[in-house]
Amino acid sequence: MRMIETGLPGLLLLEPKVFRDERGFFMETYSEAAFEALGVRARFVQDNHAYSTQKGVLRGLHFQRPPFAQAKLVWVVRGSVLDVAVDLRRGSPTFGRHYSVELSAENMLRLFLPKGFAHGYLTLAPDTEFLYKVDAPYAPQADGGILWNDPDLGIVWPEADPVLSPKDHLLPRLKDFDTPFACDPPCGGGARD
Repeated sequence: MRMIETGLPGLLLLEPKVFRDERGFFMETYSEAAFEALGVRARFVQDNHAYSTQKGVLRGLHFQRPPFAQAKLVWVVRGSVLDVAVDLRRGSPTFGRHYSVELSAENMLRLFLPKGFAHGYLTLAPDTEFLYKVDAPYAPQADGGILWNDPDLGIVWPEADPVLSPKDHLLPRLKDFDTPFACDPPCGGGARD
């Protein structure tokens, strides 16, 4: 597995080794030993699978508040998305900055998000299937989010009027949000610190 730096401490883009031949392909989708070798110490406890029927579905920007905060490993097995992570860690040199990348069934890239990041994605194709591992179970009382089109974030979404849940329409802007996440330099967030 090859690690690609994102410029946001602890946020890692991962390219798995894919072995292809005339039959198709084979790859490890997850290896605890490979992640530990990269300095990622998350212990995943739950897998989630989301399906979006149409192009232009936006889910996010979501997170869970401490003590239920989650690190995530995300990827796409069918279709494609624009995946976005926003650093919400108070004290981080990249607080409020975002990283976006296309994840698709074709490129097979994975994104590891440490605790303290908001996460969201926009489907770029119909019938998109999105998978992710988390290192803490879902806790409804800790659910949180930031408005997907907050102008202070500067995220360039390729869809001006995405399909959103009622909840995602009502999320606050970053400037109106008191972050519960903190980090001490170098702010690795559970990976490479």
